[in-house]
Amino acid sequence: MSEPSRPRRRGRLARSAAAFAVLLGLASYVAVHQVTGSKGAPRCTVGSGENRYEFTPEQASNAATISAVGTSRGLPERAVTIALATALQESALRNIEHGDRDSLGLFQQRPSQGWGTPAQIMDPVYSAGKFYEGLEKVPGYSRLPLTVAAQKVQRSGYPQAYAKHEPDATLLSAALTGRSAAALICTTSKVEGPPGDPERFRAELVRAFGEKAAPKAVTGGPSAGRSAAEPVVLTLPVRAAGAGSASGAGAEERRGWELAQWAVARADELGVAEVGYRDRVWRAGEADGGWSKSSGAPAADGKAGEESGGASVRVRLAQ
Repeated sequence: MSEPSRPRRRGRLARSAAAFAVLLGLASYVAVHQVTGSKGAPRCTVGSGENRYEFTPEQASNAATISAVGTSRGLPERAVTIALATALQESALRNIEHGDRDSLGLFQQRPSQGWGTPAQIMDPVYSAGKFYEGLEKVPGYSRLPLTVAAQKVQRSGYPQAYAKHEPDATLLSAALTGRSAAALICTTSKVEGPPGDPERFRAELVRAFGEKAAPKAVTGGPSAGRSAAEPVVLTLPVRAAGAGSASGAGAEERRGWELAQWAVARADELGVAEVGYRDRVWRAGEADGGWSKSSGAPAADGKAGEESGGASVRVRLAQ
């Protein structure tokens, strides 16, 4: 009676052992891939521990644009949080050319529903502006639950889906509006990426923040008799944002961090090698991607770039 059952038991044991070996191999592969396969891949993070959000430079660039457009309209941080949570749900902060029916872009806005032309919607500055335009029409939006405020703009079929993104959106908005100083950490794949174009940097800065954010000085580069080998450094004026910001010296410092972290978020795209504000500096290619203590701003002339009212944000472009 017992003998015939032995081969079956052995067969089950063999199959179980084989399955365990496959699972062990898969787990080993995943562990090795996480440690080595993704090593050096550009990434950005905000927060720490369990209260942490990690994302790509592309997502960071789009998030920074959404935030900048909101503060340039004089809107409070809560508006930025609502916009970021919406874009996280609709597109995962990716400017995608597809979606449900004719939905497009960061907020999956539909040309057929009057949001704009496809080309306009695929412009992050335009699409963020259209979202805020709708949000500003919602009475008391800053006091509403995020899902309610977002739904009144988006008219989504799944309004409760926005709720799960509120923690990450809150971390992002705190960093990108400057409330959390030196909170945005970004690594790059190269110490020096593609050369940065000061005209393009200026154009993108002004598109997001307005003309008042334009660099007050640009030094270095092959102009005004300077050597082409001399680093290009842009000095950004720090002025408090619009009506949605705080007042006084604290507002200027927050604005400085907003500009500085915008430059870091867009470093890969715009060829930014170094950003400095007050006594902190971020450098492309640093292993941890964080902000370190510095005696001055970006290493072009070693000066802190002080202006009336506080320290300027100084950005060195890759050569």
